[in-house]
Amino acid sequence: MTRASGKMAEPSSISPEDPWGKVDSAYSDSVLDANDEDSDYHQEPYKESYKDRRRRAHTQAEQKRRDAIKKGYDDLQAIVPTCQQQDFSIGSQKLSKAIVLQKTIDYIHFLHKEKKKQEEEVSTLRKDVMALKIMKVNYEQIVKAHQDNPNEGKDQISDQVKFNVFQGIMDSLFQSFNASISVTSFQELSACVFSWIEEHCKPQTLRDIVIGVLQQLKNQLY
Repeated sequence: MTRASGKMAEPSSISPEDPWGKVDSAYSDSVLDANDEDSDYHQEPYKESYKDRRRRAHTQAEQKRRDAIKKGYDDLQAIVPTCQQQDFSIGSQKLSKAIVLQKTIDYIHFLHKEKKKQEEEVSTLRKDVMALKIMKVNYEQIVKAHQDNPNEGKDQISDQVKFNVFQGIMDSLFQSFNASISVTSFQELSACVFSWIEEHCKPQTLRDIVIGVLQQLKNQLY
């Protein structure tokens, strides 16, 4: 028997007689392949298709449109006073879009009527202002004429002349009053009276009547 050497011979990594060596090698190769696949998966992120991008853009646009419509209705409810008033027919329920739109339309019609009414009032006030300006100019001319001729107003005027002035004014007004007033019923009489006042008792109309009466009396006196 020969003496064994001091160092044992190392066995080969895969022995023909050892079938487990092949199994270990195959397992190692599969693990490496799996790691390579995972590495490839992380290196190449998912690419969104054109169809997916269009679908996502459409969804976002639709949501944006819905939000804008909702904000519009909320703004209308906050602005239109009638939308803030409680409607007992629906209780505490939220107003529907149809009701909000109808109340908004009614409120706009109301504003148009108020605007037209205010424009008519402004036009009437402008005419009154113009008449007052004319009266002011006439009074200034009368004062100036009196200052230029201080002795002109010293002649005493009788009460009869004063009554004649009043009578002349009333006679002129009664003519238009009698022609404008209807006595078919009290309601019609009342309506005609107010209409006559608005038409025939304006400052400019009264001024013309007074000037005509004074001119006629002046011709009679002098």
